[in-house]
Amino acid sequence: MALDHVLFERREPPLVCYDATALPPIEDTPLTRATTAQLVLTSADGTGFAVHSAVPGRSRGVGVVVLPDNRGLSDFYAQLVQRLAEQGFAAVALDYYGRTAGISHAQRPHFADMAVLLPHLMKLTRETLHADITAGIEHLRSGGCTSVVSLGFCFGGRLAFQTAMPKFGLAAAIGFYGVTDPIGDAPGPTQLAAELQAPILGLFGGADEHIPASMVAAFEAALTAHGVPHEIVTYPGAPHGFFDTHQHEHAEAAADAWRRVLAVLRDVAGNSRPYFAT
Repeated sequence: MALDHVLFERREPPLVCYDATALPPIEDTPLTRATTAQLVLTSADGTGFAVHSAVPGRSRGVGVVVLPDNRGLSDFYAQLVQRLAEQGFAAVALDYYGRTAGISHAQRPHFADMAVLLPHLMKLTRETLHADITAGIEHLRSGGCTSVVSLGFCFGGRLAFQTAMPKFGLAAAIGFYGVTDPIGDAPGPTQLAAELQAPILGLFGGADEHIPASMVAAFEAALTAHGVPHEIVTYPGAPHGFFDTHQHEHAEAAADAWRRVLAVLRDVAGNSRPYFAT
């Protein structure tokens, strides 16, 4: 089954959310130490794939499965899982390309070239992506996390919304600027709303050329119609990829988005539903 991914079905250049210099704009004081590692997990079909892992010294019992943009792992996600662990939340960020590009993701700077990335991207399938995500979730649970939340960006944001399906068993799903409409013949999260169950936090930029306000409104309407607990936040003037330390003019939007992410995680750690779902 072909993947419902990327934006090249549209008549525009493929979207790359973060370049190699991007870093998460997080300056919180660490609450505990974080132990980081590069690991290889095994998916249901036996394929190994790379992850950035971070484990807190004092855990709150909640894990975060981080779903990157379409380039897969990068320094952005290595930094992100560390920052999450420093707040007490174990985290793993998954690479998507173990089947076609191997596990040495650090040796793939050429993925910045969409002409090189595209053949790998086109070989992804929903089944294998969901299996890899499940392996990431199981890894967190085997490490003592009693609840898991997904957190995705761009391509990963679209996937994160899909992980609100009951089969993943997540406490919440958080997506930054994930496309919610169909891509090609594949339905998007809006069309899949009847299958979603976990509370969803959607974070969007009001100046995102790839995700118009009408698309976000349709997603919110579908979630409401199907009784999916949710909060949709749009930051006026913010572009796609605004959650980046180099997007100085959108620092306030990024800081607010991060506060909401942490609020969801803290609520789940307190054995309650996310603040918007109570």
